[in-house]
Amino acid sequence: MNVVIAGAGMHPWGKWGRNFTEYGVHAAREALRDAGVAWTDVDLVVGGETVRNGYAGYVAGSTFAQALGWNGARIATSYAACATGAQAIDTARARILAGLSEVALVVGADTTPKGFLAPNAGERWNDPDWLRFRLLGMTNPAYFALYARRRMDLYGATAEDFAQVKVKNAKHGLENPYARFRKESSVEEVLASPMVSDPLHLLDICATSDGAAAVVLTSADYARRHGLASPVTVAAVSTVTPTFPNTVIDMPLLATDSSAVTGVPERTFKESIGQAAYDEAGIGPEDVDVAEVYDLSTALELDWIEDLQLCKRGEAEALLRAGDTTIGGRIPVNPSGGLACFGEAVPAQAIAQVCELTWQLQGRAEGRQVEGAKVGITANQGLFGHGSSVILSV
Repeated sequence: MNVVIAGAGMHPWGKWGRNFTEYGVHAAREALRDAGVAWTDVDLVVGGETVRNGYAGYVAGSTFAQALGWNGARIATSYAACATGAQAIDTARARILAGLSEVALVVGADTTPKGFLAPNAGERWNDPDWLRFRLLGMTNPAYFALYARRRMDLYGATAEDFAQVKVKNAKHGLENPYARFRKESSVEEVLASPMVSDPLHLLDICATSDGAAAVVLTSADYARRHGLASPVTVAAVSTVTPTFPNTVIDMPLLATDSSAVTGVPERTFKESIGQAAYDEAGIGPEDVDVAEVYDLSTALELDWIEDLQLCKRGEAEALLRAGDTTIGGRIPVNPSGGLACFGEAVPAQAIAQVCELTWQLQGRAEGRQVEGAKVGITANQGLFGHGSSVILSV
């Protein structure tokens, strides 16, 4: 039994200053229209939650079901930090596979504060996210810079390489109507933008945005019975957590685990996210035609290319320089424009990646199409051991 994506929809990303529900309803209606599915056919609504938009029992699944008009659907709410959207998709997929649902609507939407994301107010001494701000003053860009410096020291990456990632993604995003930033950049412009956290400049780091994304998932049988055109199959969803010992520091942790007794693990946490998806789908990285990865910073995109085994460790810069990760290259990465062009809208971004791959595999990504794409993979990582990878195929 397969689960298919019958439709995908988004609300344009930006800083609109309105309630997140408005964005989510817009994306949901776009996805339903794209699928040709009536709202009354939806029997499950799964909403992506963010701690900024209220407590989980009220916000997300119930909020969107109410806003769209009560239709008797069952509801669920998912929270997995930046991997929230993929977890929501997995929840919907599981109920369809179990035969408990036929048509599920998955929605994520966010209204973000100005500036970089920070923990909620209050004293939380067991919260590593709160502690890293309180004890170290360690903002997200500071972590991104440490990852970037590590690439420079280990693999010879340069600031120009990081800037070239921005140049590539900015060019990809020009033709994406949902992208917030639709303007070409040059390496010189990136390097001339203000230094935020050495070696990363302002244009190396993604913004925070308001936005929404939604997908309609159905059973393959429902898709056949209703003649849904060009459905995309969900081949795998990985939401694995880290395995002890975690020997590469991940935000927001302050230290790594000791491997003195256990030895170094076979894979890092981020490597394990993609590998679990490959194992479930029964394919390998050599089968992937297009990837949407979590480019919180330009340097992090290079890390993800290797974590997904799209090249060997330390070779991502060579792929970038050869043009292999741009549209028309061997393995295009972030044809949507990535977070460089969208910014972060936490509950929506993993769903937005799936929207983009759906359109790519259906040949509908006008102006940014990866020709002949049959298999796509996403990668995403959130705080507190959350991570996700989704593989779609046609």
